[in-house]
Parts: sequence; structure tokens; C-alpha cells
Amino acid sequence: MSEHEKTTVFDADAFIRDLTQQPGVYRMLDGRGDILYVGKARNLKNRVTTYFRKSGLTTRILSMMSQVANVEVTVTNTEAEALLLENNLIKQYRPRYNILLRDDKSYPYIFIASDSEFPRLGFHRGARRVKGRYFGPYPSAGAVRETLNLLQKTFRIRQCEDSFFRNRSRPCLQYQIRRCTAPCVDLITAGDYQSDVQHAIQFLEGKSDQVIDDLITSMEHASAQLDYEQAAIYRDQVETLRRFTERQYVSAESGDLDIIALIAAADNACVLVFNIRSGLNLGSKSYYPKTPAEMDEAEIMTAFIGQYYLQREIPIDIIVSHAPHDPAIVQMLCDKAARRVSLSASVRGQRARWLDIARRNAELALSNRLASRAGMQQRIDALQEELGLEEAPGRMECFDISHTMGEATVASCVVFDAEGPLKSDYRRFNIENIQGGDDYAAMRQALLRRYTRLKKGEGKLPDILFIDGGKGQLRQAEEVLEELQIDGVTLVGVAKGSERKAGLESLFLSGVGSPIILPVSSLALHLIQQIRDEAHRFAITGHRQRRARTRNSSPLEQIVGLGPKRRQALLKHFGGLRGVSRAGVEDLAKVTGISKKLAQQIFDVMHQQAQ
Repeated sequence: MSEHEKTTVFDADAFIRDLTQQPGVYRMLDGRGDILYVGKARNLKNRVTTYFRKSGLTTRILSMMSQVANVEVTVTNTEAEALLLENNLIKQYRPRYNILLRDDKSYPYIFIASDSEFPRLGFHRGARRVKGRYFGPYPSAGAVRETLNLLQKTFRIRQCEDSFFRNRSRPCLQYQIRRCTAPCVDLITAGDYQSDVQHAIQFLEGKSDQVIDDLITSMEHASAQLDYEQAAIYRDQVETLRRFTERQYVSAESGDLDIIALIAAADNACVLVFNIRSGLNLGSKSYYPKTPAEMDEAEIMTAFIGQYYLQREIPIDIIVSHAPHDPAIVQMLCDKAARRVSLSASVRGQRARWLDIARRNAELALSNRLASRAGMQQRIDALQEELGLEEAPGRMECFDISHTMGEATVASCVVFDAEGPLKSDYRRFNIENIQGGDDYAAMRQALLRRYTRLKKGEGKLPDILFIDGGKGQLRQAEEVLEELQIDGVTLVGVAKGSERKAGLESLFLSGVGSPIILPVSSLALHLIQQIRDEAHRFAITGHRQRRARTRNSSPLEQIVGLGPKRRQALLKHFGGLRGVSRAGVEDLAKVTGISKKLAQQIFDVMHQQAQ
């Protein structure tokens, strides 16, 4: 602090005497000019005066005011404008004494291009500059992937990038697993493809009943034409959509609605938001705003709503568990949305039941977070920060390869979520039909097997996929995900340092040229090491088990047509496996049940083992 800063004293009386009574925003600054707090007021003079009174201030405000060296104000036309400016400044400067929402950098959408004969259906995040239809925003990348998987399974619309689509000479794997109709090689007409696209759009618009009616009509027409194969396809589409709508659609709702429930405990808060668009439940997401002490629920809800909708589309209806303490929040939402917005804290019937469900989910989420706060959640938050992720990862997977000189190669896949290891989702893959020691081929085979199953709906895709290895292994993962048309998954290669010591790892992010090297003390690095080490342990255990089974089994068990009775007869006749290995073809053929051809097979196998 300079000598001038030490001697300068803020004259609060003079400042307040000349302060306007118009609405606006005030900023409390410390001696270095850093913003401590941002607030808004209907009457700036009256509001700011309360901070300089002699008594009645909370401990938090007293602590802040002891640091205040200056106050700046910005006048606005209305209180609602002041509230909007306040939230913009909080988001920009993140003052210490404000409630802060740690929000995602951008929000995921489903995108359908409108300038193509065979439009792509895909995951989108960021600015919406490309011409087409955008559906969302969804609360998480996982929610987008779940809906995309349903649409691709039902309507078989391509999800591949245009560069991939234009350079096909034969159908890709998506066609083979019945997730695409191969428009790239003209296996479907433009008209039929557009019909599928329109059905997908209608579904995303909440018109599922209309889509189902159209498909039933098409099914009946195909049956009348004796095209039973096509009729069966329509029937399966109807059944899939009905199952999904029974689970996802919210009864008695056809519009856009957000349900926001807040639970606060021990100076911590969880805000859970359910997003309903066109009657479709897009899912929920939990937020954990940074809340200074002595903040009540109404203040937290006001701050959350202001920051949450700062860059989001605002629905017509918002249901909240706690009424905001500032009525100007509704006018701010209306001004920003340029239409009427309803915000209700008192609801009945079905809406009251949804709010109760949201409350219970928020309570559970906060309880789980507090239980693991010192460990897993802090590491996940650090990982989001260090890797520059759009949102905190909810599901992480890691692959590793283990073998001994190319023998008994096993790939492992371990899964972590916000609670830690998710061992029920762990998987091992016995690698076959590759050249021994080819780790790239082993990694490719394991990834293909794993994510082909997930594309078929046999599990959840991760938010982050870690690969134990450098650029080569990472490239295998990039190629597999491109072939399977999986996007929205962050790929990270974890390469050991030159001395192969923990703490010297280099992280290779897909699409990023230079590796990231985190400090040894980084919580993000500790999480990556934990996941990588668990994948390594799981792979080694599987490899050792497979190697032991191979070495402990009899070579006779490999011979087709040589069952347990014949094996027993051989061993009894020659006095054991060593005697069988020394016998010639003619001697082997003398055993009851052993033909000359089978004897030759036995001889070949035993002498191959001896080499």
C-alpha cells in the first residue's frame, strides 16, 4: 500500500450528503481498489447510508466495512436495471462478500442443421452462429447425450461431422449397429431422411403424441402393403417413444418451466434446478453457490436467480422453494425476457409435488457434498478449473493396458463419479487377435468394444475419458470416438514423465497442441493420479488372473473334439501329460476314442507347446 493510500481516509458523511436518491448500483472498494461487495438499491442514498450507521450491523457487514476505503455508484433508470447490472458486475468481479454462483461457461444444446439435404443431429455448446434449430439448454452434457442416444436409436439420423460424411465410400459402423441409415452412400432417399428429421424435431418440440400417431399411420399403411419388415420398424419406434415419454414427459405441462429448490445448512447451500421445456423434463442439476455467513434463504435465492438467468433463456414459469426477498427480481426477468414471467413460491397440486421432489433431491445432494467436501468434490472442482472444462465432470472413465511380453493382454476401464470409484461399472476386456505387445491395437479394441456397447444404450457415456499413455494412445481414442460419432466427451492422455515418477505426468488434451503439466500439489493432478492408478491396478489384476489361468490349464483343453472323457483316457493310458507329449501319432491313435486325425491334432498341439 502506498503512502497516499495509508493517509487517505474515506469521508463517508460527505459522500452520503451528495449521494443521489435515484436507483442504481453501489460498489464497496478496499484500499487497493479491489471490489469487496456489489449491491443494488431502489434509493442509493438511503441504502448506502445503512452501512455507515453506528449499530445494528451484522458481523459479516462489520468485517466488510472495516476494509472499505471507497464507494462507487452507477445510476440506472429503474430498480430492475440496477438488479441486472448488479448481477453482471458480480459475475465479472466475483467480490468476496457477495453470493457467487460457480456457473458453467456455456450450456449444451441439441443442434439440427437446416442447410443440408441430410442434416446432422449433434451436441452443441457455445455461440449459436450456425444456421439451424437449437433445442435446450440442457442442464448437463449427460442429459444431452441421453436424448441424442434415444433419437439416434429411434430415427437413425446421422451424428457424424460433415467432413466425415462427405468422404464415405461405404457405410460406417453406425449403419452396422442400426444407428444410422447411411445417407452418405445413398442407402436412404432424401425424402425419407427428411421425414425422420421432422419426426425428431417434433419430438424435441414436445409433440411426441403427433409423432406417435404419424408412425402408427405409417405402420398400418406398411402392413396393408404387406411390407412387414418396415411395419416392424415403425412398431419398434412407437414402443421406444412411448416408453421414453412415460418416463420423461411431465403430465399437465406443455410449456417451459423451471423448478428451483434451495437447501441451506452449515453456511453451505445447494440449489437444484429442474428444467422442463415443451413439457419434456430435460433433467436437473445441482449448484453450490458460495454463500457468506449470515445469509438467509431469501437472499440466496434472489442472488441465485439473478446470476443463473443472466445468460440463459428464461422460461414463462419459475417455481421456487423460497420467495426472493427483492420483488424487483421479477421485473428484471420480464425486462430481460421481453415478456411476462411468472415466479411463484406458493403452489398446489402437481406443482407442489414437483417442488417437494426438488427439495428432497437438493437435500440429498447437499448431504452428499458435505460428506465428501474435503476430498472428492474439491478435486473435481480443481479438475474443472485446471482443464478449462465447461462444467464440472459428473462421470470419468480411464483405460489402461496390461500384459507380460505381449502375453494375456487385458484392458481395464474404471469409472469415477462425484462419490469416488463406481466399481459396479468397472469393466475388463481380454484382448484377442492382435500382435503381442501392440498397445495401440489393444487400446483401440478395448475402446471400440466399450463404446459400441454404450452407443447401443448399454450404459452411460463419460464426461471425461482418461487414457493411460501419450499422444499415440490418445489418437486411438480420437479415432474410435470419431468412428462411433461420439462427441461431447473430453479426451485426456496421461503420460508418465521422463523418470516415470508420480507428479511428473504430462496431460495431453485432444485438440490442444502443448501438454499441460500440473504442479505436484495440484488437487486436480491428485484426482487424475488416483483414477489412473486404479485403472492400472485393475488391469494388472485381470492380466495376472488371465495369465495364471492360461499357464495352469492343460494344452489338451485347447483341442476341439477332445472332451473330458477322452482327455482322461489319454492321461491314464500314458501316465500323465508328459507321457502324452512323448507319444507319437500312431501310439496316440491306439487309445480308445482317438482317431488318426485327432491323434495328429494332439501331436501337433503338444509339440507346439514344447517349442
